[in-house]
Amino acid sequence: MILVAGDFENSGTAITWRLLQAGKSALEALEQGIRAVEANLADWSVGVGGFPNALGVVEVDAGVMDGRDRSSGAVGALTGFIHPVSVAYAVRERLPHVLLVGAGAARFAAEIGAERGELLTDAMRDKWIAWCAEHNFDPQRGDNLIDAVYHGRDPRKSGGTTVYLAQDANGDIAVATSTSGWAWKYPGRLGDTPIAGAGFYADNRYGAAACTGMGEIAIRSGLARAVVAYLQMGQSVEEAARTAMADLSYLRDFTKGITLYAIDNRGQHFVSSLFTKDYAPPHYYAALPGEDLPTRRESVNLELT
Repeated sequence: MILVAGDFENSGTAITWRLLQAGKSALEALEQGIRAVEANLADWSVGVGGFPNALGVVEVDAGVMDGRDRSSGAVGALTGFIHPVSVAYAVRERLPHVLLVGAGAARFAAEIGAERGELLTDAMRDKWIAWCAEHNFDPQRGDNLIDAVYHGRDPRKSGGTTVYLAQDANGDIAVATSTSGWAWKYPGRLGDTPIAGAGFYADNRYGAAACTGMGEIAIRSGLARAVVAYLQMGQSVEEAARTAMADLSYLRDFTKGITLYAIDNRGQHFVSSLFTKDYAPPHYYAALPGEDLPTRRESVNLELT
C-alpha cells in the first residue's frame, strides 16, 4: 500500500491511511480523507472557508478516478454543498456521465441528499471585502469584473488543490481531488481539479498522477495523463514526472508554479514542483509500506529559470 497526499497539516491523511490498513478500497479511503480537509476551516483552498470568486461566492470543484477501469466522476463550480468530493464520487457511481457543473451539479447533489452548508465564512468574507476595496471593484455594480480579476491575481492564491493518490492492499490505484480554486476567480472558472487527464488520472496498470497550482497550465498540457503515459512507455515514476514537467517550458507564459504528485504500480512515488526562486515549493504527506502514519516530506523543486 502507498498513500501520497497534498494535505493541509495532515488533516485527512491519517484517516485515509487507517482505512487502507483496515482493508478499504483506495477510492473509498481517499474520499473520507478529503472530506476531512473539506471541513477544515484552517484550509483556505478547499471546501468550507475556501477562497470565494470575485463576487464573493465559494465555488468548489472535485474529481475522482478508479484505476481499475478509469471510471471517473467530477463536479465543477458547485455551490452550497460541504463535500464536493463525495458528490464527484456519486457522479461516478450513479450517472452515465463524468463531469457536472454549476446548477446541474447542485441539482444532482440535492437529489442524492449531499450535505448542504454555507461555504463562505465570516473571516473569508472580510478578506473578499478587502480585496474588492483594494482593486476598486464594486460587486453590486460589477461592471469592471474582468479588470478586477486580472489585476487582482495573487500567485500565492492561485492553487492549493487537495490531491490524494493511493494503492490499496489489492493493488488497486485511485486518485481524488478537491478545491475551491483560484482566489477571486471569475465566476464559473474551472481549473484542472475536476478535469480527468489534466488535474488527475489513474490506471492500475501503470500508476496515477495529480496536480496542484496553476490549473490552467495543467489543462493546456494534459499534465496528469502525460505522466501516466510516460509510465506506460516504461519510464520510472521520477523520470515520468520530470519529463512531463520539462515539457511545460514550452508554455512561455508559465511563471507561477505547479506541483505534480505521481505514484506507480510498484509502490514508488515522486512529488515535484516547478517554481521560481521567489516561491517555496510545498510539502506533502506520504505513507509507504511498513509505516504506521503518513509523514511530512518536501517536494523536489525543479525551479524555473
